Amino acid sequence: MGEVVQMHFTTVDYVIFALLLVASAGIGLFYAFSGGRQRTTQEFLMADRSMSCLPVSLSLLATFQSAVAILGAPSEVYTFGTEYWFLGCSYFLGLLIPAHVFIPVFYRLRLSSAYEYLELRFNKTVRICGTATFIFQMVIYMGVVLYAPALALNAVTGFDLWGAVLAMGLVCTLYTALGGLKAVMWTDVFQTVVMFAGQLAVIVVGTSQAGGIAEVWRKAINGSRISGLDLNPNPLERHTFWTLGVGGVFLMLALYGVNQAQVQRYLSSRTEKEAVMSCYVVFPCQQVVLCLGCLMGLVMFARYGEDSPLDKGYVTTNDQMVLYFVMDVFRDLPGLPGLFVACLFSGALSTISSAFNSLATVTMEDLIKPHFPNMTEGKATLLSKGLALGYGLVCLAMAYIASIMGSMLQAAFSIFGMVGGPLLGLFCLGMFFPWANPTGAVVGLVSGLVMAFWIGIGSFVMRMSVPTPAPALNATALPLFDNITTTVMTTTAKPGMDSRALYSLSYMWYSAHNSATVVVVGLIVSLLTGPMKEKELTPGTVYPVLGTLLFFLPDRYREKLCCITPLAQKVNSYFHLFPLLFVFQYLCFQ
Repeated sequence: MGEVVQMHFTTVDYVIFALLLVASAGIGLFYAFSGGRQRTTQEFLMADRSMSCLPVSLSLLATFQSAVAILGAPSEVYTFGTEYWFLGCSYFLGLLIPAHVFIPVFYRLRLSSAYEYLELRFNKTVRICGTATFIFQMVIYMGVVLYAPALALNAVTGFDLWGAVLAMGLVCTLYTALGGLKAVMWTDVFQTVVMFAGQLAVIVVGTSQAGGIAEVWRKAINGSRISGLDLNPNPLERHTFWTLGVGGVFLMLALYGVNQAQVQRYLSSRTEKEAVMSCYVVFPCQQVVLCLGCLMGLVMFARYGEDSPLDKGYVTTNDQMVLYFVMDVFRDLPGLPGLFVACLFSGALSTISSAFNSLATVTMEDLIKPHFPNMTEGKATLLSKGLALGYGLVCLAMAYIASIMGSMLQAAFSIFGMVGGPLLGLFCLGMFFPWANPTGAVVGLVSGLVMAFWIGIGSFVMRMSVPTPAPALNATALPLFDNITTTVMTTTAKPGMDSRALYSLSYMWYSAHNSATVVVVGLIVSLLTGPMKEKELTPGTVYPVLGTLLFFLPDRYREKLCCITPLAQKVNSYFHLFPLLFVFQYLCFQ
């Protein structure tokens, strides 16, 4: 094994990287001193509910596309082939259901925090439980998102590790705390453009050096990297069509349906129609992003074949391989490595700024305002800015903790991913099952979290204790799917290897499994402790799926199931669009 090879930035690279940070900070300062100057909480946290479809959709995409995904997807395709591309099949339902189920309910209730819904539907205790779970999830993840690209950059280029962490953390904190949600969303738009430019530059130059796209494809086929449709239904298989295309739907719902960072963007739209349209605009953009990641992986394979930089010892982990490849491809093209690193850090900045803003919002709306109802608008806005600043400093502290965690870094990612599923289950319980009560919601959420940690930590411990037989399976397994809900727990153990098969569950099924646990336990407990009556429900908080599905039952039975309800009028206009959607939800949540 050779020593880790380091390549170095030129002055032009440093200038391009610095320009990204300056431009991002500049957009934040512009919104701090223009318009309403962020003097109200509505402007600071919700952008005055005045955003159009384009910035909302690109901001949704940027929040999804983290630095970890930019590093992870190509190395996944390089190592295992293009099976990962089938994740794109999950985007269809994963965006359609939020657009026509979650957005209408949230938007019509005029919420600021997604967790306000939980109080309207259940009670204050459920709202606080949901908020605390979300804060725990995001705080852990922020430090890792900040630290991971800086570590990869440091290992490959010698770029100062803590210099990169501090530069990113402070710039991000500055424009989020000063410019509010408008600044976050418009910097996301700018950063999305930079991400596309960086990835395209690598693919174009890399393909040209490899001898053209036909040659890249030929080498990929000869190296068995072009995967067919794997219809193996075994949930223990890491990636198949079912784990990616169906399990991925639940990951997408946890991200695009109920995650505060995304819900806040929908709620900042000028109209409900524009919020729905933003989901439709994100769909083709996500497919493009996925194809770019897969293409980069194939170009990497065309360059290195089976003899990867990891095997040669030029880098120490999979997540450093993409950066090594970029520096290698752009060796004689000064400025382009800087562009790709700017692309990488754009992903991190968009993720972290979204996290700061959404954390400030839920802390303000769910934990502070209910206790201080008479707080003046000026004080509330100042406190919101202080919260965004405070979470920025917490993020830097978490990056330091991530640096000393070593192999526990994977565990931190896993803990993050395991929390998204139970939260999705909690919202589904409230929205689709009218008789679910607050006791069922709390017990269901706790059961889902216990199940998530049991499987996740058990899987992690098992993988640490079992030697991996083949280098190809020794994946450091970045969270390849997204930056808010995906776990990195991948299954390196062979199915049936021992009785602990549950620990070998593919990480793509975690969200589905954990959300189903919340729904099933929540319904059982609700029925045992006295289901909610129709008159106890807040109008507009239930999406009347069951009323439509069970149309064949006599009225008296439907009434007992809370299916005959004036709530149906709230979202009735959507029924004709989705007969298949209701069948899908019925199969998933019964």
